Amino acid sequence: MSLLKTLSFTKTTVRHISKRVFQWYNEGIQYPGFKYYPRNPETFQDPPYNPSKLFRVEKIKTLKHAPYWEKKIMSEFHLDGKLNSYTIVKNIPENNQRLWRVKHLVKIVPITFPDGFPKEDDITYLQENGELKIIKKVDAVDENKFKLSESFRKEVKRMDGDTLRRQLRQKWLSGWEQP
Repeated sequence: MSLLKTLSFTKTTVRHISKRVFQWYNEGIQYPGFKYYPRNPETFQDPPYNPSKLFRVEKIKTLKHAPYWEKKIMSEFHLDGKLNSYTIVKNIPENNQRLWRVKHLVKIVPITFPDGFPKEDDITYLQENGELKIIKKVDAVDENKFKLSESFRKEVKRMDGDTLRRQLRQKWLSGWEQP
């Protein structure tokens, strides 16, 4: 036993610091906020993309048990009310940063203009898929059609719904006509 006491085993730990095996830090395409590593860097091209000017932001989750900073952001967007309420938000970096913090509470849809940009006197309708439709107005050309339809309604010989119902009811009650 005295031999064991005299020989003391020292346990040494060696810390291994690995070097970078892959030299990726010089590769990739730097975008604002992230770095993209394409599969084929020689043949990669960014697809053409026109960003939307506006977003339709819809609240999809309740703010119950949410932290105060998320509630504050949602109230700034006027989305602190009931579920499925929505608002229109500009696509600017400040708003995008705030939307990034509450992205789990909202649904963000870019707004498109398939009928062109609306003018001041246009009546528009925003659909759930983000399309802003312009409701067309009655023009002077359509007034002629309107006058023709009014004259047709006032015509005595026309077959309106009441006349058709009366004649068909009489045929039903009389049965087969004998020639």
